[in-house]
Amino acid sequence: MLSDPLSNAMISLKNYELTGKNDCEISPASSTVREVLRVMQDAGYVGSFEFVDDGKSGKFKVKLAGKINNCRAVRPRYPVKLNEIEKFERRYLPAREFGILILSTPYGVLSHTEARKKNTGGVLLSYVY
Repeated sequence: MLSDPLSNAMISLKNYELTGKNDCEISPASSTVREVLRVMQDAGYVGSFEFVDDGKSGKFKVKLAGKINNCRAVRPRYPVKLNEIEKFERRYLPAREFGILILSTPYGVLSHTEARKKNTGGVLLSYVY
C-alpha cells in the first residue's frame, strides 16, 4: 500500500533518470505531485508532463530532461521560516546556488528562491539537484 504519493513520484523520477530513460510514468497522480512537477519544469529539471486519466487515480507522463542527479521528498515535512531557508539549503543541497528546495507556501508550491522573493516561508516538501 502506498502511503506518500510525493515520495513515490520523486523516487520514480530518480530511478527513470538513472536508467537513462526519456519518459517516466508517475502513478498515482495528486495535486501536490502536479504542483511539484510544475516547479521542477520551471527550473528545467523535467520537460513537459501531462495527466492521463486511467479510470482510477490517474497518472502523469513526464518527459525527462536528463538533469536530475538526486531528488527526494522530505519526511517529516518541516515548517520553514524565511530566515531558516538557508539552514535547510545547507542540509539538503550539495552547494550554494545548485538545486532547489520545493516549499508549500501561502502563495502555492514554490522553489526556495521564489519564496525568498515573495518574502514568505512554508512547509518543506522536497528537494532536487
